[in-house]
Amino acid sequence: MTSKVSSTTEQADGADGALVGGQRKPAGTKDVRRLDRVIIRFAGDSGDGMQLTGDRFTSETASFGNDLSTLPNFPAEIRAPAGTLPGVSSFQLHFADHDILTPGDAPDVLVAMNPAALKANVGDLPRGAEIIVNTDEFTRRAMQKVGYAVSPLEDGSLDGYQIHPVPLTTLTVEALKEFALSRKEAERSKNMFALGLLSWMYHRPTEGTERFLRTKFAKKPDIAAANIAAFRAGWNFGETTEDFAVSYEVAPAATAFPTGTYRNISGNLALSYGLVAASRQAELPLYLGSYPITPASDILHELSKHKNFGVRTFQAEDEIAGIGAALGAAFGGSLAVTTTSGPGVALKSETIGLAVSLELPLLIVDIQRGGPSTGLPTKTEQADLLQAMYGRNGEAPVPVIAPRTPADCFQAALEAARIALVYRTPVFLLSDGYLANGSEPWRIPELEELPDLRVEFAQGPNHTLDDGTQAFWPYKRDPQTLARPWAVPGTPGLEHRIGGIEKQDGTGNISYDPANHDFMVRTRQAKIDNIAVADLEVDDPGDTARTLVLGWGSTYGPITAAVRRLRTAGEHIAQAHLRHLNPFPKNLGTVLAAYDKVVIPEMNLGQLATLIRAKYLVDADSYNQVNGMPFKAEQLATALKEAIDD
Repeated sequence: MTSKVSSTTEQADGADGALVGGQRKPAGTKDVRRLDRVIIRFAGDSGDGMQLTGDRFTSETASFGNDLSTLPNFPAEIRAPAGTLPGVSSFQLHFADHDILTPGDAPDVLVAMNPAALKANVGDLPRGAEIIVNTDEFTRRAMQKVGYAVSPLEDGSLDGYQIHPVPLTTLTVEALKEFALSRKEAERSKNMFALGLLSWMYHRPTEGTERFLRTKFAKKPDIAAANIAAFRAGWNFGETTEDFAVSYEVAPAATAFPTGTYRNISGNLALSYGLVAASRQAELPLYLGSYPITPASDILHELSKHKNFGVRTFQAEDEIAGIGAALGAAFGGSLAVTTTSGPGVALKSETIGLAVSLELPLLIVDIQRGGPSTGLPTKTEQADLLQAMYGRNGEAPVPVIAPRTPADCFQAALEAARIALVYRTPVFLLSDGYLANGSEPWRIPELEELPDLRVEFAQGPNHTLDDGTQAFWPYKRDPQTLARPWAVPGTPGLEHRIGGIEKQDGTGNISYDPANHDFMVRTRQAKIDNIAVADLEVDDPGDTARTLVLGWGSTYGPITAAVRRLRTAGEHIAQAHLRHLNPFPKNLGTVLAAYDKVVIPEMNLGQLATLIRAKYLVDADSYNQVNGMPFKAEQLATALKEAIDD
């Protein structure tokens, strides 16, 4: 964790020079150029440690004070065939001295650990981009695996780029020759050599990475020492080689954000912290009933570390058992959560319907991924919105909210808990793989900034019968929220029936009466419709735009970046972004009616657009993408410009 302001000079001066024993020797004579932003992509085999390399570079960049946004991209297979295109893993980082919103459209620098990594990623590079290539891996066999008849390093196909051929493997093995490691073991540290080289190239701090390596390999000090040696060798190679005549500085984003204590955080980690904070603010134990599934498993892993905060995690044998246990915990008075992705939501649907009938608070966290069925487990999508809205039998309305950025997952978790606890209802929280795995700086909130989520459990009778007898009616509702009382099992005098068969209004007794069923269905719907949510805010400078771009979820970054580009070019365009998808903000209809054209970009085939058209009779234009990747800002800017001109 670091302060945006206090970190601005941490490495601004004296960053050049050889790295020995964690200390830099006096700087050399190489030029240093200042940049306002850089996009770097690390790419290699799944076993090359690209995610770890990117994560460490990101952590040091966050500690330096830059704004940043990341895009990890890896195969679904645990270990895809080495040297093949399906086995390429990459990590993209965009960092800057100003506020940024996306991991960037195209890398300025590509680190390619083998021919497959080069071939899979070179098409994304703009002309003039720098490519750092591990030449040791460009053997005839490795190149043939990915369809290179001749080496792309020699045939002229890369003439439009700045190529830096570096024998990463050889240099790493040479740097580690004093360690009692086999060649194969030494080669595994080549990602640390590459990290050291890039850390020199962009003046990144180094102390945090060395500390991380000592901690990670605390039980294997020789491995820790070897990785640190490889890291330092990479730094020193950058300082001494003639091939890298220039290094770059990207100043901290000192004026982009409010003063405070910041840390780099991923969406799943922010969501986990939000759930813990919600349980503390509600003064309720947190219970997670879950079954591991990509990309939601990190939440289970993280929450299992926080027993000291009253968190209990249960890794169930399947999705149905996970939500069943969570619903039982809700009945018992806990803040209950179940985490999953789209395929798991399908299995949980009957129990979600039971939670609707029982009217108990339950958070269903859906980290969306590409579908249908198993689909694309490690790729992102927004295609579960209609499933969250309607994927249950009968009339079973459930509130739906969605975070917009990785850091916003913290606030979204608090909001989901508020709605669930106040209105006694299950709530869907729709994140996705892009938010879950991506990261950005997050300002750690002060305790007094967090909402008061405390609830009152039923303590005794709440209804007087005709004969004057006092009784407890489990479905006697709060006149404002229409929420029923929350009665903890074992409280004397609060015995009542529980189950999935329709309840009689008030008493909660089993009822097959047609009029009662009609009343209960309409009452449950009214409870959701009347949930208090903030009005939709519209960003429309000067109120001159005739076109509104409306988004939800993780499209916020690309949409906002595209809107900024258009406004810089002199275009008039308005933007609004939905957090609450059920119920919609009360002013949404008025907002939509104020514009001649509404464009809705989504990573699906138009699910929000379908809801908007049906409810508000607005002929909204869909702009859709379902390729497992987030939108690019330039792509959206082009589409929105066409909409403005149409």
